[in-house]
This record gives sequence, structure tokens and C-alpha cells, in this order.
Amino acid sequence: MINETDMKHLGRCVELARMAVDSDNPPFGSVLVDGTGAVRYEGHNETADGDETRHPEFAIARWAAENMTPDERTAATVYTSGEHCPMCAAAHGWVGLGRIVYASSSEQLSQWLDELHVTPPPVATLPIHQVVPGVPTEGPFPALAEAIFELHRRYARADRNRT
Repeated sequence: MINETDMKHLGRCVELARMAVDSDNPPFGSVLVDGTGAVRYEGHNETADGDETRHPEFAIARWAAENMTPDERTAATVYTSGEHCPMCAAAHGWVGLGRIVYASSSEQLSQWLDELHVTPPPVATLPIHQVVPGVPTEGPFPALAEAIFELHRRYARADRNRT
């Protein structure tokens, strides 16, 4: 069940996604919260330099593998503005992170990109459970969808202006 604390962390993910767009990156932000409720890591997409693997969820998996025990990783929750892509979901599974709470889904992203006439990513937008079965997930949350869609609109407009 989603609670007020979960919504607070998802709100921070939306702020981080906004920061990503402000720095010419796609609108994705994520937060890692340990089993005690402490924020251990947060970040946003940093792919503007051309390295398309610099997703915050992937960075979280790497950071967690280096800084948390396996038990701490299992007890942690990853909050994110958008459902993990297959690369990030696999990294999440490989390092043994726990629950994922996402504000918007891969299905929504696909619809939004189509509506915005944006070329789809080169990797399929699959639901997390198809990549990492058994990881507990919650999302999407309609209350945040419009804010995230607006960030995708802003990024798409800015991206067209850059080319």
C-alpha cells in the first residue's frame, strides 16, 4: 500500500526529473530509501553527454552494490518518476534491491512519446515484472501523471529546438 511517505519520495522524484530537464536530460529522477527510511541516494538522468546508460535507477543499483549489504539492499525501496527500463530493471534485480515504487508506467511513457511524435527508445519499454519477476512494485499513480507528462512535453520541445 502506498502511504504519505511514499508520496513524499515520489514527489522528490518528480523534482529530480524537473532538474534533469533543466539540465537538458530526459525527465527521470529516482531516490533510494533504506529499510530505516533514510534517503541513501538520489539522482536524475545524465544522458545529455551521449552515454545513454546514465539513468538514475542504474546509478542506484551500482551505488547500492558498493555501499549496502545484501540484506540492506533487499530491505530498500527505489522510488522513481518513471517505471524502470529493462536495463535498469535488470540492474535492480542483479544487485538484489527490494521494492520499486514508480509514478508513471512504461505503458504511459510509450503513449506519451507517440503523442509527442518522439522516436521511441531503442530498447523496448517493458513492465518491470517482465524483466525481473518477483520484485514487488507499485505504480503508476495518476495524481502525478500530468506533472510527469508536462516534463516530457518540455523535454520534447527543447530537444526539437536543439536539433
